Amino acid sequence: MHLYDIEVPKIDGSTYPLSQYKGDVLLIVNTASECGLTPQFEGLQKLYDTYRDKGFTILGFPSNQFGKQEPGSGKEAATNCQLNYGVTFPMHEKIEVNGDNAHPLYNYLKSQKSGIFGDKIKWNFTKF
Repeated sequence: MHLYDIEVPKIDGSTYPLSQYKGDVLLIVNTASECGLTPQFEGLQKLYDTYRDKGFTILGFPSNQFGKQEPGSGKEAATNCQLNYGVTFPMHEKIEVNGDNAHPLYNYLKSQKSGIFGDKIKWNFTKF
């Protein structure tokens, strides 16, 4: 399996293949809108604004697995991030990043990165 073989859920419930980003630089991050780290959205948005025209994309994946800090739907999370932090990079439907129901994207990412991650994402705003 390759990253580009994976399909991810949009906030409208449909899915799309990551192959649409082939050739781009991706920053993939699990997010939460009620976390102490949530202000990181400001820096992420600045990074996206600076480099998006140069083939750089940030993909945000809300998750409620850490402290129940993303209680709403993916659409609610995306709206919250847009209103509070001006987020315009792609946000997705809420997913799980660990455990039996972890999304295939995060299973793939964890299998590619060794070291401090081990086999689990430790908290919100882990970046790949």
